[in-house]
Amino acid sequence: MMPRQPYAPTPHSYVPNTTLSATINLDEEVKLAETRAERDLQDSLAELFSIIVTLDELEKAFLKDAIPEADYTEICERSLKQYKSILTDETVSKAFGSLEQFKSEWDLEVPRATERIRVGMPATAVMTTPSGNLSGSSATPGGGGGGGGGGGGGTTTSGTLILEATQEFITFLDAIKLGLLSKDQLHPLLTDVIQSVNKVTDRDFANRGKIVQWLITLNQMKATDELSEEQARELDLDIQQAYQGFKSTLS
Repeated sequence: MMPRQPYAPTPHSYVPNTTLSATINLDEEVKLAETRAERDLQDSLAELFSIIVTLDELEKAFLKDAIPEADYTEICERSLKQYKSILTDETVSKAFGSLEQFKSEWDLEVPRATERIRVGMPATAVMTTPSGNLSGSSATPGGGGGGGGGGGGGTTTSGTLILEATQEFITFLDAIKLGLLSKDQLHPLLTDVIQSVNKVTDRDFANRGKIVQWLITLNQMKATDELSEEQARELDLDIQQAYQGFKSTLS
């Protein structure tokens, strides 16, 4: 009986091929991109991935009251601006597709970030009371606004802040009258309106929800998309009503 060998015997007919060799240097770093343009695209997509994940974790922390409102607002606003800025590049936007496509491709489960990107502003911007009730969640452009609120601190709020909010309303309404109807023209102006209003009062007031809902509507449009004449008239009326509601909090 032949003794058991410690390894499988090599067939006598096998002759190692000494001409075979690795086609790459195994000690060399593998490049994922060959050109600068490809590297820039990958960097941009990686940055978008990071922003989306960060937003989702930020929303979780805010809901758990694990982060101060001021810090949450600052980080959220900066992240949303970076997200939008990166996607202004046509090459990046094309590779990114839609948010749902990107999430599916990279197996992302980020419902809170998805909602924040859809709204386009921090939760604190749509907040009407310190308890965290949100206005505008059920309001629709042209629909009923929020209930009238109490005094917004006319005796304690700086007159400068009130003047600033008033000017933002007027600037926005003037923009509509001048025919500025695209998203990239109106969205920043309406964002200034809600932010200035929030500095004056954290209470709800009549038709405040319409400001929020129009912000969401504009945010979901493409940058160059324009409102129709009918939408423009509706928007003008809604914001005028919200302006009146805001002024009623100062009396």
